[in-house]
Amino acid sequence: MYADVIMEINVFKNKTFTYKIPSNIKVEIGSRVHIPFGSKKVNGIVLNIKDDYKDNIQLKEIISLIDDKPILNKEQIYLIKFLRDNYLCTYLDAYKVMMPTQLKLSKNINNIKTEKKYYIKNIKEVNTKAEQNILNLFKDKDYLKPSEISNKKALKILLEKDILFIKEEEKYRLNNNFEIIEKIKLTKEQQKIYEEINYSKDSIFLLRGVTGSGKTEIYMDLIEDVLKENKEVIVLVPEISITTQLVSRFKGRFQDKVALFHSGLSAGERYDEWRKIKRKEVSIVVGARSAIFSPFTNIGLIIMDEENDESYKQENNPRYNTIDVAIERIKYNNAKLLLGSATPSLESYARAKVNRYHLLELETRVNNKKLPKVEIIDMKTEMKKGNSIISSVSKNYILDRLNKKEQIMILINRRGYSNYVICSECGEVIKCPNCDISLTYHKNNNSLKCHYCNFQINMPNNCKKCNSKYLSLKGKGTEKIEEVLHSIFKDIRVIRMDSDTTSKKSSHEKIIKDFNDYKYDVLLGTQMIAKGLDFANVTLVVVIDADSSLYISDYRSSERTFSLLTQVSGRAGRHDKEGNIVIQTFNPNHYAIKLVENHDYVNFYNNEITIRKRLYYPPFCFIVAIRILSNDFEKGSREINKINNILKSKLDEKNKILGPTIFPKINNIYGFQTIIKYKNKEPIMKVLEEIDLHYINSEVKLEIDFNPNRL
Repeated sequence: MYADVIMEINVFKNKTFTYKIPSNIKVEIGSRVHIPFGSKKVNGIVLNIKDDYKDNIQLKEIISLIDDKPILNKEQIYLIKFLRDNYLCTYLDAYKVMMPTQLKLSKNINNIKTEKKYYIKNIKEVNTKAEQNILNLFKDKDYLKPSEISNKKALKILLEKDILFIKEEEKYRLNNNFEIIEKIKLTKEQQKIYEEINYSKDSIFLLRGVTGSGKTEIYMDLIEDVLKENKEVIVLVPEISITTQLVSRFKGRFQDKVALFHSGLSAGERYDEWRKIKRKEVSIVVGARSAIFSPFTNIGLIIMDEENDESYKQENNPRYNTIDVAIERIKYNNAKLLLGSATPSLESYARAKVNRYHLLELETRVNNKKLPKVEIIDMKTEMKKGNSIISSVSKNYILDRLNKKEQIMILINRRGYSNYVICSECGEVIKCPNCDISLTYHKNNNSLKCHYCNFQINMPNNCKKCNSKYLSLKGKGTEKIEEVLHSIFKDIRVIRMDSDTTSKKSSHEKIIKDFNDYKYDVLLGTQMIAKGLDFANVTLVVVIDADSSLYISDYRSSERTFSLLTQVSGRAGRHDKEGNIVIQTFNPNHYAIKLVENHDYVNFYNNEITIRKRLYYPPFCFIVAIRILSNDFEKGSREINKINNILKSKLDEKNKILGPTIFPKINNIYGFQTIIKYKNKEPIMKVLEEIDLHYINSEVKLEIDFNPNRL
C-alpha cells in the first residue's frame, strides 16, 4: 500500500509525495504521519491511499503515525481538493485554513489544559475529624477540586492512606454556563416560513426578512428539528460583536450542545472547541467564516446569517467565498443551506429571482411592531444654518432620549479623531513613510497612526516641509464624535466600539454587556455596531457621514451603503418602544440613501440591477482579479504587463480584460491589478493555472482572487 502525502515545505507545498506504508502501521486518509524527506524528518498529511505504484523508483517508508486517529475526515480531504481546484491555492494553504494552530504539520503542540480532581478510592475509617470533614464533602459530589479542600494536611493523610486518589483531567477553557432561554412560539408568518423550509425538497433557501422580523427564532426551531434526526448544524455569523449576543441565545436554548468558533478566541480555546466537535460532544457550531470547516461528519443544516456581509470572503490564501464552501458541504451531506439577511447580496437575490435559490420573505417585524421612522438630513442645509458635525434634528432627538432615559446608537464608519493632518501654510499632508496613505490622528494618546501597517508617531509640532506651526486636523472619526457629544450634552455617558476599543480579548462582550446593563447612554461605533445587536432600550440611531462609502471607487459602493444604513436602522425600536433613525448626509437624493427611508430593498435591487446589467458587472458576469505585489515598482509593473499580454493572447473577446491598474503603496509593497470579466470559468482556469505555476517561487507575489470584495 502507498500513501500520497503533503508536507510543510514551501518549495513543495502544492505537491504530493508518495511513500510506502509499512505493514505494522495502520495509515488512513487524513492521518498525520512522520516521514523522511531528503536528510530531514518532517510531518505530513495523507491525502490519498493506493494499492500500487507504477513508477520504477525506490520509495521511502512512512516512519510513524503522529495521532491515534486521522485528524481529517473524508469530507475535509474533499474540501482541500475543492479549495485547491477552485481558488488556485496550495494543498498546504487549504489544510491550514481548516485546522487549529496546534495541528500544524510543522509542530506537535499538545496545548491541552488540565485540572486536578480528587476521587474516593477506598472507603475506610479515619482517625480525625478533619479527615472526616473532607470525606463529608463527597456526599453530593463525584469529585472535589483542590480549591474546595482547605485542610491540606488532612488531605495529604487521606492520599497516603489510599482513601483518596488524585487525577489530572482535561478541562475546556470556555465557560459553558448560560441562562436557560425558553422556546418562543413562532408567529403565523414565521411558522409559514419554517414549514416551507422543512417540507420543501429544495436545498438552498434565501430568507429576506426585515430587521426585527425574528429570523433567529426560525433558525432555532429548524435546528431543533435537525438535532432530533441526530444531525449537525453550522451557524455562521459575520462579526464577533454579533456572535456575542447570538451565542448567548443559542447556548441558552441548546446549552452544552453548542461550540463556538471565531477569531476572538485564543489558540487554546479554538483547539478546545475543535476537539469538542471532533469528539462529537457538540452538534451545533456558531461562529464566523472559518466555522464552515468544522469537522462534522453528518451535517443536516447550514445557516449563514447576514449572508451579504463581506467578511464571508477570505482575503488571504485560500481566497474562498464561504457560500461556495457551504454549498459544497450541503451537497456532500445531502443537507440544506439557509441564507438570511435584511439586505441580501444582489447576486443571491438575483439567483432567487430565477429560482436557483428558494426565495422566502418576511415583510413585517415580530407582532407587527413598527419599523423605525427614518429621517434624512441634508447636511448642506445644516452647514448653512451654522451646525456642523451633529445636526439640530439629531441634537433634539438625543436630548429627548436622554431625558426619557432611553439609549442611543451613533454610527460613523471611521475610527480615530481626524482623518488626516494638513499644513495650513504649504498644504503638505502627513503621510505614512511605508504607505501612500495619510496618517490618522488619535487624540487619546496624541499620536498619528497608519491603519494599514500600524506605523505610529507622536503628533509633531511643526510641518516637516516648511516648519510652520499651523497644522490643521481634518475630517472626523469616532474619537472626535465622542468629544463633541460631551461638549454638547452634560454628563452624557458614551462608550465607543471600534477597532481601537475592541483590541483586547473579550472587549466586545464587555462593551455589549455594559451598554445592555444601561451603564451608558450612547453606543458610538463603526460598522461593527450595525448588525445583529439587539438592545431593548435603544430607540434612536444617528448615522453621521452616511454617504462616505458612496465615494469609494467600486461597483458595490451603493450596495454597501444601502445595506449598512438599512442594517443599522434596524437597531432601534426592536421591542416595546418605537424607534427613530436620523441619517445625516451631503447626498440625500442618492437612491442608495433615499430608499432606506422606506426600508425599500426591492426598489433598491431594481435600481442597482439595471446599472449592473448596463455596465456588465455581477450577477451578469463573474470577476477574477490578478494581482502582482512587489517591493520593486519597476519589477512589479513589468510582471503585470507580461500577465496582461498572456491573457490577451490566450483568451477570446468574450472575456473582458481590464487593466492593469496601480494600487497605493502599502507597507512598502506596490500593487498592480488586472481584472477579467467572464461567464465561462473553464478557459479562464486553464490560463490562470499556467500563470500560477510560473509564479510559485517567484521574487514577486502573485494573487488570484475570484469574485473579490473590492476592485
